Amino acid sequence: MTADNQNSPCIVIVDAYAAARSLVLEFLKQGCSVVRVQSTREVPYVYRTAPHVPDDFIASLVHDGDVAATAEAVAAYAPVAVIAGGEVGVELADLLAERLGLPGNGTALSAARRDKHLMVETVRAAGLRAARQLRATDADELAAWHRDLGGRVVLKPPRSAGSQGVSFCDTPEESVAAFLALATADDVFSQPNHGAVAQEYLPGTEYMVNTVSHDGRHHLCDVWRTARVSANGVVDLCDALLLTDARERVVEPLREYAFQVLDALDIRYGPAHVEVRMTPGGPCLVEVGARIAGGGIPAGATLGIGASQLEWTVDAYLRPERFHARAGTPYEVRRFCAIAGMVSPVEGVLGEYRGIKDIELLESFHALVTPVRPGQEIRRTVDDLTYPVVVTLLHDLEEVVQRDLNTIRHLDGTGFYALDPGASA
Repeated sequence: MTADNQNSPCIVIVDAYAAARSLVLEFLKQGCSVVRVQSTREVPYVYRTAPHVPDDFIASLVHDGDVAATAEAVAAYAPVAVIAGGEVGVELADLLAERLGLPGNGTALSAARRDKHLMVETVRAAGLRAARQLRATDADELAAWHRDLGGRVVLKPPRSAGSQGVSFCDTPEESVAAFLALATADDVFSQPNHGAVAQEYLPGTEYMVNTVSHDGRHHLCDVWRTARVSANGVVDLCDALLLTDARERVVEPLREYAFQVLDALDIRYGPAHVEVRMTPGGPCLVEVGARIAGGGIPAGATLGIGASQLEWTVDAYLRPERFHARAGTPYEVRRFCAIAGMVSPVEGVLGEYRGIKDIELLESFHALVTPVRPGQEIRRTVDDLTYPVVVTLLHDLEEVVQRDLNTIRHLDGTGFYALDPGASA
């Protein structure tokens, strides 16, 4: 099927996996047709268990490395936009949009929008506060750098996501061990790491700032405060997100800094997910994704605000005049929302969860999903990809949501998980 066979606007989404399906459905709801482009021949490891719904798309194309051929195949559908659905698809989306003369962020800074070391250096070069860091390719050099820096260091894969492979290291020896584990491993997208990025640990609360842009004008859609615990050997494990009201004092400096980061990375079109630490010295970038937020965040924003990046992205590409008429209007939290991940301390084959009913009886309980079900292998929670249960809370009062979050953490622990003693993982 080509564009000649349709009357609806066509949207191309590169790597429309997992959380990006909400964006696909939003465009379908607006009467669009959607073409899916897979940026790699093989589906990345992290997405292999994600449901694939072929009926969402009028075509599914696989990029084999020939950009000209893929651009020609995409052009047959006369799309009005090419959008990255997931982190791994950002660079190909930039390339295709540029080749087809469509609104996009260009390719000059594509690498900086994916490579975490280059990203921070680009932000620093723009005069913004940025973490001290090293592109680690040698264990001895890393150890010497850590000794000179002092304090805690964060080691991470250069181009991964979901906090996969992130280590918090208090000594040069810990940094070297984390580096050796990362350097020759694959990231969450099944791509080789080729080293690691070492950064100073940024103290302070971490926030997730979600935006949508059109022609260089940015709109703040929602801000989430992260809650953190030390568990399973991870010093700074995120265990919950709390929707933050736009009237909170912290939001304005976060907005201003995030918009400057978008400008520095030349993110002029589409959604972005900016992770920022509010340090004692002010906001400082953790990393940014030039794509829609994952982890159920758009759904949570819709519950709490009545809108999210989804609607704003549709407006940016289909109704730019409406986008510009509304951009800059502060969002309003109508109901407070939190997304909490249970933190498994156990490994093995799950027999049952003990305490699910107690969670469902919480005053602000809204929904619960179980990425790990009884009979499946459960692992210790060490990153965003290993939560066995995810709970959404929603209530008119922020205090009730916070109380129920505290209760969830009280219910969590070894007693919450019953392993199957007769099964072997």
